[in-house]
Amino acid sequence: MTNRAYVIAGSEATGGAGIQADLKAFQELGVYGMGTITCIVSFDPKNDWAHRFVPIDPGVISDQIEAATSCHDLDVVKIGMLGRPETIDVVEQGLKGQEWRHVVLDPVLICKGQEAGAALDTDKALTAQILPLATVITPNHFEARTLAGMESIDTVDDLIEAARRIHELGPRHVIAKGGTELPGPDAVDVHFDGEDVTVLSAPKIGQERVSGAGCTFAAAITAELAKGADVGSAAETAKAMVREGITGRLATHAPFSSVVPIAP
Repeated sequence: MTNRAYVIAGSEATGGAGIQADLKAFQELGVYGMGTITCIVSFDPKNDWAHRFVPIDPGVISDQIEAATSCHDLDVVKIGMLGRPETIDVVEQGLKGQEWRHVVLDPVLICKGQEAGAALDTDKALTAQILPLATVITPNHFEARTLAGMESIDTVDDLIEAARRIHELGPRHVIAKGGTELPGPDAVDVHFDGEDVTVLSAPKIGQERVSGAGCTFAAAITAELAKGADVGSAAETAKAMVREGITGRLATHAPFSSVVPIAP
């Protein structure tokens, strides 16, 4: 296991999402993973499983980035949940400290544990500071609509239009995910590289969202890129992995199941 991949993301205590899911996906795809924790999210079972959000001190985040990048020769990184502008500042500085072959951004825009004003400030900072550094971005249906400034995404053509608009914000590759929210029998993702559109489609597996699907998708892309794959084939592998993971999902006491990363 000589290929290495790095993730900067939040911790999610149930194991279904966040850096826990990312590292599982890396391992399952034969990549040695290491991670920097930006925040801690603990679902609250006494309050309808709402998010409890605790940010990590920026200095501690900086220390983690320094340790990981000094210990390993890294050129592929996934960025997950950052959570607040101060975190975005320090992660931006860390990313700019070296050259990256690929920066995969899973743009987590809203944390339910934050009040609306703080969440909006974070969204604006993420869009202004981290998104332009990304080579690949993997927004879900809501994130694609928000980043593209569209009132709705109801068709595959809408999803393609959203990907085109997001591409104008800076990333070289946009992989916009329709998920369960896009109407129709199929789970559709679109990949736009600035010139060509590739539609990835497969029948939906149920109608419920599964915790960790988005994290696993972006992490699988990151792992495949670390192994030398191109973005298109990495996206195909990632979609196949998520489908396997949703099919074999883990039932929990929470009102959601957790994806189980399984190599396709």
